[in-house]
Amino acid sequence: MHPAADTDTIAAIATAPGRGGIGVIRISGPEAGSILAAICGALPPPRQATLTDFREHDPAAPGTVLDRGIALYFAGPHSFTGEDVAELQGHGGPVVLDLLLQSVLRHGARLARPGEFSERAFLNGKIDLAQAEAIADLIDSSTAHAARNAMRSLQGAFSERIHELLQELVSLRVFVEASIDFPEEEVDFLADAQVAKRLDTLLVQLASVREAARNGVLVREGMTLVLTGKPNAGKSSVMNALAGRDTAIVTAVPGTTRDILREQIALDGLPLHIIDTAGLHDSPDTVEQEGIRRARQEIERADRLLLVIDSTGEQDVDTILQQSFGEMRARLPAMSIVMNKCDLSGLAPGTMHDTPIPTVAVSALTGAGMNALREHLKHVVGYQGISGGDFSARRRHLDALERTEAALLAGSAQLREFAAGELLAEHLRLAQHSLGEITGEFSADDLLGRIFTSFCIGK
Repeated sequence: MHPAADTDTIAAIATAPGRGGIGVIRISGPEAGSILAAICGALPPPRQATLTDFREHDPAAPGTVLDRGIALYFAGPHSFTGEDVAELQGHGGPVVLDLLLQSVLRHGARLARPGEFSERAFLNGKIDLAQAEAIADLIDSSTAHAARNAMRSLQGAFSERIHELLQELVSLRVFVEASIDFPEEEVDFLADAQVAKRLDTLLVQLASVREAARNGVLVREGMTLVLTGKPNAGKSSVMNALAGRDTAIVTAVPGTTRDILREQIALDGLPLHIIDTAGLHDSPDTVEQEGIRRARQEIERADRLLLVIDSTGEQDVDTILQQSFGEMRARLPAMSIVMNKCDLSGLAPGTMHDTPIPTVAVSALTGAGMNALREHLKHVVGYQGISGGDFSARRRHLDALERTEAALLAGSAQLREFAAGELLAEHLRLAQHSLGEITGEFSADDLLGRIFTSFCIGK
């Protein structure tokens, strides 16, 4: 990754591409103030919005006014990046913004890389890594709950939980290593039950953070749900019932859906990405064959399948699975079965018990059993619902928390079975390293590169 000593002045358009009421160009670095002064004619007072002309820097047309808008200047370290930062807030036309950006670049700035402003804020100690990721999560939020979670992480809710764990972990390391470094002391710290008790407390606290982080990942990423089954089983009707609107065309003619249909809804804050696919069967129709091929691709990428079965007809699940998937059956993701048309078959709507595969009977036409299906989907993914202590998290955070737990459990085993102080101390060190990856206290350069290059330009 790029060192903190990078002293280039960077610039980028910070607003979304296209037309808009306003457009913002952001500048950060040691020359931000001088560039702003050159374009505006004078440097505005720090942290004070100033209405001014934005002038061209072109020897062929010196002093040409490009736009008129608001200029802002933030002297470092009291800025987002910790450096001198300037903003030009003008009209949101793409042409005028590009002309203004080119003028800024001619004054000596270079075009920022994706995520470079947030990267500099991290490298300069203004935010930690979890907060930096929360910026991207806030921009990419697909539900209101995901946006609130990202804002809580940006404000430090997740980082505070991690720092509390780190403080306790470091304190325990000091306690353990004291008994190793000073074995002549009368008190054997490792034999003291306090170490085991503190380890157990730390594991309980870690489990609580893991559960909250897992919920945060679900709210951020959601679940991709693919509807599959034979033609005319009612897949599109189930999709419409889940979405609460007529997204897919529904007719009595088998094979109505030939392409992939996508819909996104929220189940109590959980983003649900629903994909309706063509009915799986042998067909001589070239268009239908292509739809079935695409359906199989989506099935392999799904988090979960909903196999929709017409409960008024053939209900032998093994037969339907074999006919629909054949050799692909062994590679299927987790599955739930929806027995549709229960209003016609006489099945009781709701969750069916004593079935090898989780099954819910519904009527997509009348809505019977649909609430049970929604609750089932939240249950199988482990979604705990909305709570006041939620925060945004990513899969890399979960991985770091899992490695932290594994190290603590291994250290606990060494203590209880062998009283191996040196090995316990090493496992505590590994746990601290894994936990520190979340906030960036211990981060490899390639990890930082993967994180910040996924950001949009201007952040």
